[in-house]
Amino acid sequence: MIIATTENIPGKKVVKVLGLVKGNTIRARHVGRDIMAGFRNLVGGEIVDYTKMMAESREQALDRMIEEAKKRGANAIIGTRFITASVMQGAAELLVYGTAVVVTE
Repeated sequence: MIIATTENIPGKKVVKVLGLVKGNTIRARHVGRDIMAGFRNLVGGEIVDYTKMMAESREQALDRMIEEAKKRGANAIIGTRFITASVMQGAAELLVYGTAVVVTE
């Protein structure tokens, strides 16, 4: 599966547009991590637990989008974008979307 943020893929021709595909996940913060993040905020530096949680969230959302595209018969996704939004205090949604297409050489 080719995933691109661009509207086309160099060397490939879009022969069929299958429509919008998306994947999302909603994650909540952990109280223990919040305490450690508070300490890290005092001394500065990366909050490794949150970095890891966001990376896992991106991968899960991407996997869900790819699964939807494959079900439609796509071999590529173009125009891929990520969005995050707060859904409640302490929880955020990560959404990825793009256009499922069939490409050839």
